[in-house]
Amino acid sequence: MDANLVHRTTHQPPPRSLVIAAFAAVYIIWGATYLAIRYAVETIPPFLMGGTRFLLAGAIFYVGLRLTGTPTPAAIHWKHAAIAGALLLGIGNGGLNWAQQRVPSSVAALIIAVTPLWFALLEWLRPKGTRPNVQTILGILVGFCGMMLLVGGRHGAHHGMIDPAGVCALLLASLFWAGGSLYIRYTPKPDSALMSVALQMITGGAVLTVLGLLAGETARFNILQISPRSTAGYLFLVFVGSMLGFTSYSWLLKVSTPARLSTYAYVNPVVAVFLGWSIGGETLTPRMLVAAAVVVMGVVVITTPNLFSSKLASEPVTGKSPVLPECQ
Repeated sequence: MDANLVHRTTHQPPPRSLVIAAFAAVYIIWGATYLAIRYAVETIPPFLMGGTRFLLAGAIFYVGLRLTGTPTPAAIHWKHAAIAGALLLGIGNGGLNWAQQRVPSSVAALIIAVTPLWFALLEWLRPKGTRPNVQTILGILVGFCGMMLLVGGRHGAHHGMIDPAGVCALLLASLFWAGGSLYIRYTPKPDSALMSVALQMITGGAVLTVLGLLAGETARFNILQISPRSTAGYLFLVFVGSMLGFTSYSWLLKVSTPARLSTYAYVNPVVAVFLGWSIGGETLTPRMLVAAAVVVMGVVVITTPNLFSSKLASEPVTGKSPVLPECQ
């Protein structure tokens, strides 16, 4: 995104076509990252894949921002970015990468979609936290019902359709992603939203790389055996998912509203399910469709301000971002 364009949005509304294009990028690109991760980890170890992906994307962002005049981040910014990066990307994205060796991308996206539920609960439990209102509690209950419908019952995880270890890893990943999002919301950040993202990518990528080394992934990794499909998935994650997706999202933070921007929380899983079925050849059962609808309904209830009121939020986004429900 052009920095001058971002500056001008404070004085006049941006072109509608550009806003629509940015929303389409966030909706489709981040929904497609689940299938891309599934392809990438077929022949690239999950932690090294995620680590090098974020290190590369973060380094490109950082160098580009510094060359265009963005100030050098302070030490306190690096410190908080390292903690957030470890939670968001080290455990959050790392858990997702590992789980997608065992769980279809469509199922992974639906389980990760419950992240706003964790966010609401952690926001309540933190010191001086905000107690959820009736609408949020309703959304939490609906979302967890959808998750239980997806992984439980006669055709669920206990009977081999969905791997229990993969489900546990996804739930842990979504919990730590929510915790990292909550942490970064209340800590000092650089003035540039993209610089904040770059620092988190660099530090989180470093954590993932170290995890890969400790897990012995280098011993069973042969760069010559990377398949074309894994290569395509990896390149998509670096240059499209991480860079174009985050750039579009960061720009929308400045020009859109929380209610509108948070809609990607329930569009991404739908896109992921469709792509997993249509391109990835994943099974799509009636039970999954019902569970998807219930999970999405729960996220809609949580992320839509004043859902049961005729007056919807219209204030511009400032400083604080909406819940980040996806481990892209």
